[in-house]
Amino acid sequence: MEQKRSRLQQGQVQVYTGNGKGKTTASFGLALRAAGCNMHVVIIQFMKVSGRYAEDEGIRRLGECVEHYTFGNPGWVKKGEGTEADYAQAKAGMEKAREALQNPDVDLVILDEINNALYFELVTEEEVLELMQNKLPNIELVLTGRNAPESIIEAADLVTEMREIKHYYTKGVPVRRGIEF
Repeated sequence: MEQKRSRLQQGQVQVYTGNGKGKTTASFGLALRAAGCNMHVVIIQFMKVSGRYAEDEGIRRLGECVEHYTFGNPGWVKKGEGTEADYAQAKAGMEKAREALQNPDVDLVILDEINNALYFELVTEEEVLELMQNKLPNIELVLTGRNAPESIIEAADLVTEMREIKHYYTKGVPVRRGIEF
């Protein structure tokens, strides 16, 4: 028996930012919850390369409710020194975001690490604010990443700051597949 699809009457804009661990994890938890209600979820990851993170496989296992796109290149980006390839990936991610946010069949859009793309000057605040303002009213939008600018925080409906109080990496514990990536 097919599950009835939940629809939002009014989508909100959420921001998960801060230096603590858990921004992507929180947004993907929301994607899991939405998929459980048969909602259509689109996840667009900025500055990440497909196949490098365990969440890629986890998302595939959620099935047809969740679309997942990654836009990024291997290696580090220095602030203000993005390459043509970095800018091209960010532009493609923004175009996919515009498309998703105008699709009446979409319920939740997650722009993972968009705040970092802003910080590294791969996209502009004006572009992101435009996405926030011009989304269809029934779509929930989540923006993640450190360094959310004040303009994004002010324009959002919900802002959660992840604050690191204690982390085991200070004891030399390396990143672990399935937990940190």
